[in-house]
Amino acid sequence: MHGYFRVAAAVPAVNVADCGFNADSIIESANRAMQAGACVVVMPEMCVTAYTCADLFHNSTLLHGADSALRKIVKWSADNPQILLFVGAPVSSRNTMYNCAVAICGGEVVAAFPKTYIPNYNEFYEKRWWQSGEGIDECVTIAGIEDVPMSSRQLIEFRGVKIFAEICEDLWVPIPPSTEATLAGAQLVVNLSASDDVIGKYDYLKTLLAQQSARCYCAYAYSSAGFGESSTDLVFDGKALIYENGHCLSEIPRWQRKPDMAIADVDIELCMRDRIHAGTSFGSSVHQWPIRRINADSECADDKNVTLLRNVDPRPFVPSSEVDIDKRAEEIINIQCAGLARRMKATHCRNLVIGISGGLDSTLALLVAARTFDMLGYSREGIHSITMPGFGTTDRTYNNALTLMRTLGTSVREIGIAEAVRQHFSDIGHDMELHDVTYENSQARERTQILMDVANQVGGMVLGTGDLSELALGWATYNGDHMSMYGVNASVPKTLVRYLVRWFSINMACEETRHCLVDIIDTPISPELIPADASGNITQKTEDLVGPYELHDFFLYYMLRYGFSPSKVYFLARNAFKQEFSEDTIKKWMKIFYRRFFNQQFKRSCLPDGPKVGSVCLSPRGDWRMPSDASSALWLAECDAL
Repeated sequence: MHGYFRVAAAVPAVNVADCGFNADSIIESANRAMQAGACVVVMPEMCVTAYTCADLFHNSTLLHGADSALRKIVKWSADNPQILLFVGAPVSSRNTMYNCAVAICGGEVVAAFPKTYIPNYNEFYEKRWWQSGEGIDECVTIAGIEDVPMSSRQLIEFRGVKIFAEICEDLWVPIPPSTEATLAGAQLVVNLSASDDVIGKYDYLKTLLAQQSARCYCAYAYSSAGFGESSTDLVFDGKALIYENGHCLSEIPRWQRKPDMAIADVDIELCMRDRIHAGTSFGSSVHQWPIRRINADSECADDKNVTLLRNVDPRPFVPSSEVDIDKRAEEIINIQCAGLARRMKATHCRNLVIGISGGLDSTLALLVAARTFDMLGYSREGIHSITMPGFGTTDRTYNNALTLMRTLGTSVREIGIAEAVRQHFSDIGHDMELHDVTYENSQARERTQILMDVANQVGGMVLGTGDLSELALGWATYNGDHMSMYGVNASVPKTLVRYLVRWFSINMACEETRHCLVDIIDTPISPELIPADASGNITQKTEDLVGPYELHDFFLYYMLRYGFSPSKVYFLARNAFKQEFSEDTIKKWMKIFYRRFFNQQFKRSCLPDGPKVGSVCLSPRGDWRMPSDASSALWLAECDAL
């Protein structure tokens, strides 16, 4: 459903060499995974026998016990064909023993994946018992089932998802087998492991899993042996983790003495969208591997009755932790400053002109400009900050604008636009009492004209303040605030602007500036183009007109970053905002988002230059190229059908 595929990584109970006990434990864990709705469950390496059997692996009694245990598991699977199991077991072929991931489904042994890289160092002497499966491609008999394909170069397709299995050490080598497997089309990689614990190893493993799933644009489920394995020389902590495209979706606590499992809904569509987006950087089916297809009922429940087993962040542009926000904010600001500094050096410009409204966007642009001038060793007096009060300007924003400009040490100018706009209305015959789009846009264009002309006066350039969210919605006056010589906020979404300004406030030495920034953060978002109310308060609130920016940024992220359909974006939004917005509210603003996004492309087709700071950007020269006359009919029809 919507590209999600439920996966479990289980750590069952184990007794060394007690295959009957282990089979029962595997079945118990499989039952739990199945009850939780998992389609695939991966168990640890050699979980049928236990990994630490050592020389017993060459003992016929143990091998017969493993065979009986596998038969029991296969029999269970015949009654539960909706789940695919990967269990670790020894497999013999032509007088050679292999450490295998055995895939079982619907009463059949579907395939066996032999371990490719056999460790033979320190505490691991696996070459004493196992041969590498590199290059092996043959049919074997497992649990009495003949002609089971055994190869390290094959895929299983189950419920439309292509799956590959590798084992423990395979992940730790310079080029893991899963790298080639994903190039051959694998979307989910499972790893059956028996990795003992030593200091620092777990953190390193998580780095490997994050990097491998990110490089291969895949989901990766990892299960490793735990309590019950021999502690003669090693101790096993019981690890189960599920990663997707570089992010950990689920993990269990280590050092437990009872069975447990990690379970998550991995987003196969998300991974495939990234592969498509990567294009030739990733490649497309460079290897043609055999695919073992399993017939399975792929029908899904109605998404209204499904609880998604993954966190959906309602603010995808904003890091979730304070530490991450601080690091991300500094990095973004450095990107903005570096871009502006390079543009000023390239144009031999030592003067900037910027309109300051007392709102978030112009505040961020001014703060970036001040920091850039400090970096370049220029006097901040070269920043010509201009406040241009009009018909809707309130005392709150006006005073904040003046305070900010003064305390930052920039050149301060105040140029009111009311008389000039009244004259313009007289010239074009517009009724001052008619507060329509002409009334609003005339003010925006008058301000831009002032900024451009002052830039000519001082030999400088106009610094744009508009943000990514406004560009997505077309919430800018064409050839008004839409235009500048360089737009430092062009790829910063509205939900992130607030956090960046907050970062500046925390790091400000001047107490007066800090208090001003805090008040700006708390001010309602508004273009202030309509007169204030009788009490002098803002009457024109942007989010009342176009919708909450939290929703629009959410829609924008999943539409542009992954190319998701409206129905999937809606499904995600319902999960992310279930405590904040009703379903009808989400539908209403989603439809407005798609309509505005398509209708306003012409404004984005002629954007000024500006620095890219994240994975979502609307620059017509790079990240987003779309015809200005593209139809939104398909997207709106899907919204109507929700």
